[in-house]
Amino acid sequence: MGEPKRRSAAPGEEPGKGLSAYELERLENIRQNQAFLSSLKLFQQSSARRQKPAVVKEVVPSRRSLRLQNKQAEVLTLPPEPRETEVVKQVKPPGPLPMEPVNMAEGSELPPQFLQLCSEVKTPNRVEISQGVELDLKEYCSLLKKMRISEDQVAKVVKERIFSAAFHPASTSLLMAAGDKYGKVGIWSGGDWGDDGVLLFEPHTRPVGCLAFSKAHPAQLLSLSYDGSLRCMDVEKGAFDDVYGIEDGLKTFDFLSHDCATLVVGDWYGNVAIVDRRTPGTSHESLHSLDPKVVRCVSVHPLQQQYVAVAESREVSIYDARCLKKTRSQPVSQLQGHSLSISSCYFSPCTGNRVLTSCMDNYVRCSLINFFFFHLSVRRHDMRTGRWLSKLSAVWDPKQEDCLLVGSMSRPRRVQVFHESGRLLHIFKDNEHLSTVLSVTAFHPTRNAILGGNASGRLHVFSD
Repeated sequence: MGEPKRRSAAPGEEPGKGLSAYELERLENIRQNQAFLSSLKLFQQSSARRQKPAVVKEVVPSRRSLRLQNKQAEVLTLPPEPRETEVVKQVKPPGPLPMEPVNMAEGSELPPQFLQLCSEVKTPNRVEISQGVELDLKEYCSLLKKMRISEDQVAKVVKERIFSAAFHPASTSLLMAAGDKYGKVGIWSGGDWGDDGVLLFEPHTRPVGCLAFSKAHPAQLLSLSYDGSLRCMDVEKGAFDDVYGIEDGLKTFDFLSHDCATLVVGDWYGNVAIVDRRTPGTSHESLHSLDPKVVRCVSVHPLQQQYVAVAESREVSIYDARCLKKTRSQPVSQLQGHSLSISSCYFSPCTGNRVLTSCMDNYVRCSLINFFFFHLSVRRHDMRTGRWLSKLSAVWDPKQEDCLLVGSMSRPRRVQVFHESGRLLHIFKDNEHLSTVLSVTAFHPTRNAILGGNASGRLHVFSD
């Protein structure tokens, strides 16, 4: 049976009368819900939204490739290059230049003590050194341990990062030179002249990549710069003479004769030039293209000076300077084994039968030459200096044929001496006076002393 129909309220009859309790409860729920919805005013908001004008969306035509339309692409023009007045250019200073220290009053004369020290009687040359008697390793290490550093053996010699440094051969006093990032050359001896014993000159405009005192004429300091100039600071003349020059990009040089009159010069473009200082002008005698990239270092054999070692990218080639051609010169021999760029290569200073190489692959190699075949001894060494430090390069001790010096990235900061076999002989360190990386290092040619140059222009000296 179906559910009986329920009677709705008659007109005039009270609402809900005759409804069941369930229906009355349902009606009450509906009433409460309507009251709640009315309180939210939803219907008013919906009506207001309907009264707002509709936003008209702009119809953008679809993009079509110019290639599909068989049309030429639009040619865009680049903005104009900056005018020359807006670009700061470094211009090489004309030469010869007077030796006027930039850290002294204008018109100041060079100190007499400086002139006397630079002109000191020359020390034995490479041939004379090679005939001397070397110390055994026990005596040698004993001398190294006696070398110390003190407060007066640290000085700011140049204003910026040191790229090169060298000892003057004088033996009575320590005289040093350093070249920095912006072409300045500082001379320091600890004397009472200049600025705390420093004479600062400005012969170049870009990094001074190589410095060397003439062994035949101690009063002459040759300096090479990335700005393309090679100059000779002649203390007796009081001037920086022009020796050789190109537009830019000189990298390295070495003396090609015992009288230091002839040079071999390498540049950033893979060329080496033979330069004779006795020839008038600043040009080369001959120019030879060796490597399409860069010549990073050249080194002349100390006894047979016709042989030149050249660091070319990842290998070292040994050439006979008498047989060099304009292009495609054939090396006498080649040293291979490094996997990255070689930063330096040097013949050993006495006999020249060893070649020392430093490389960005974190290896220092000492190669023994026997009829121009190489037998390698290798030592791993952290060479990752980054962009703010000069590259580390191992250098020979000119007084000891089989020992070398190199800076270090290790802490506490230090400089290390190794035997050619890779054995560590001594560590130079001092917590009070040495707290930075000494990238550029050198041994004194006759005295028991070493120097190290850092990125702030300071030289540190250890001596007995």
